[in-house]
Amino acid sequence: LPVKKKPRTFYSAEQLEELEKTFQEDHYPDNEKRREIAAVVGVTPQRILVWFQNRRAKWRKREKLSVKGNRKYPTSSA
Repeated sequence: LPVKKKPRTFYSAEQLEELEKTFQEDHYPDNEKRREIAAVVGVTPQRILVWFQNRRAKWRKREKLSVKGNRKYPTSSA
């Protein structure tokens, strides 16, 4: 039997602002914190879990790229 995927969740600018603000404070919110965020944002805690997983992946990718970029063009401190 094929597994049905959940439909994509689209977030408003206000929801994203709230999620990003929370992400700046804590990259790994616990279950209770996710429930609080879900209540404020208006989606399920499961959607919050997935959003944070995806946001951490994006954050790690940017960190990795910025480290590579710094190595590629070293700045002289002379």
